[in-house]
Amino acid sequence: MENSESYNLTGATLAEIEALAAEFGEPRYRARQIYSGLYRRRLRDWDSFTDLARPLREKLRGRFTISYPETVRVFVSSDGTRRYLFQVEGGQRIESVFIPEDRRDTLCISTQAGCAVECLFCVTGKLPMRRNLTAGEIVGQVLALQEDRGADSKRLNIVIMGMGEPLLNYDNVMKALRLMTDPLGLSLSTRRITLSTSGIVPGLQRLAQEDLVPNLAISLNATTDEVRDRLIPINRKWNIASLLDACRRFPLEPRRRITFEYVLIEGLNDAPEDARRLVKLLKGLKKKVNLIPLNPDPWVPLKAPSEERVLAFQKILHENHLTAYIRRPRGNDVSAACGMLAGREYPNEDGTHHPPAIAKAGLTTEGTMSTEKKMFGVEDNNSPAE
Repeated sequence: MENSESYNLTGATLAEIEALAAEFGEPRYRARQIYSGLYRRRLRDWDSFTDLARPLREKLRGRFTISYPETVRVFVSSDGTRRYLFQVEGGQRIESVFIPEDRRDTLCISTQAGCAVECLFCVTGKLPMRRNLTAGEIVGQVLALQEDRGADSKRLNIVIMGMGEPLLNYDNVMKALRLMTDPLGLSLSTRRITLSTSGIVPGLQRLAQEDLVPNLAISLNATTDEVRDRLIPINRKWNIASLLDACRRFPLEPRRRITFEYVLIEGLNDAPEDARRLVKLLKGLKKKVNLIPLNPDPWVPLKAPSEERVLAFQKILHENHLTAYIRRPRGNDVSAACGMLAGREYPNEDGTHHPPAIAKAGLTTEGTMSTEKKMFGVEDNNSPAE
């Protein structure tokens, strides 16, 4: 454990807290009490740890804080969705989304400040990649939203689909997942947690070897490499064939399926031929498809298809026995819908960052592969010559 008066204990594992207890000359069960207070009981100050002796609480208060990402502002949509603008260390802004439904609540959380993947249809991808979030900042979003949610008896789902690419922050994301699913911690089922990736194949291969695996969602969005290269530049490194090969090799428990996310964009990937190719590409996989009509934003130079084309696309999938759902936007009036998170101070305009130049379909991967190379040691053939 770091020896610092300002060290934030949120994000610490049970083993790390046990080491802290030993340093203080305390028995191991004290570590379990601290750990449970942090994650199960969601206590925010040391005075609330009434099962700890006062001298121990004073020692802890002198060296450790219990902090979540700082809430800057909360935006409430007409449909009840809430967008949380958080500030984390270094003054970086990240966002989380709370989506209430009749039978469940869903929390959408971020893993990076900014993003290196630069997807053409995603506002987050227009931001520079600033840094990875720590495990404490990731799980802290869940704790903060849980605190605001209150003691709701509805089922809770977590989707790791906010700002950033989770598999480019692999170690911190996995540490946060273990804290979320630990029976002594937040005690959430892996079946209630979904991780969405743009297709970082080495990360998928690494995840496949873990003993803890959440639900998997793949942001596919195209049926040819030509189109996917334009929409998701990392496709030039790991194309559709290599991505689907990793999906076919990915171990799935009984009754689990991979979700393939498909953002429908007018004139790019919404034709009947795309739907038929999608059926062929996914043949043999345990899968379902989420069709997501593009959420329009001034930063994104693309349009959503008409409702007629969306329904026609879904019909072709259904006729070929492929389960496909149309995901309707939630919170788009406060920039909380899929692909709209950008750390904005205002609901429908960006008061924090100047809008970038209009994105073009011929995006390069400059600035993206360096992150991948750092995380997985992949040779970057697209880097400019030095």
